[in-house]
Amino acid sequence: MAEEDAFVVKIFLTGGRVVASFVKVASRSDVPEGSGKLVEAGGKKIALFNAGGKFYAIGNDCKHRGGPLAEGDLDGTHVTCPWHGWEYDITTGQSLDDPNVTVGCFAIKVEGDDILVEA
Repeated sequence: MAEEDAFVVKIFLTGGRVVASFVKVASRSDVPEGSGKLVEAGGKKIALFNAGGKFYAIGNDCKHRGGPLAEGDLDGTHVTCPWHGWEYDITTGQSLDDPNVTVGCFAIKVEGDDILVEA
């Protein structure tokens, strides 16, 4: 996605405090059902997934050895790291191999064809 295609939606409370900032990271057609895509928002690498037509976003780096989760195999709402097979629940970011390990989760908004991630 070209930089000029990105946009930010900011929601403010009285006093100018930012409550949420969402960045367009993809279009629905960029992430077919059952797949993942690497996107960036707020300087973070994020794995964006389409599971059953619903979108989820988690941190891209596997906690085991830093493998790219966006490139992993998606089975329902579980992604398997392509490097060493660690599995994560994309709805919570929790590792299925070690319940004490999680990757970050990011809020998603879908507006029309646009997918936005909280940055």
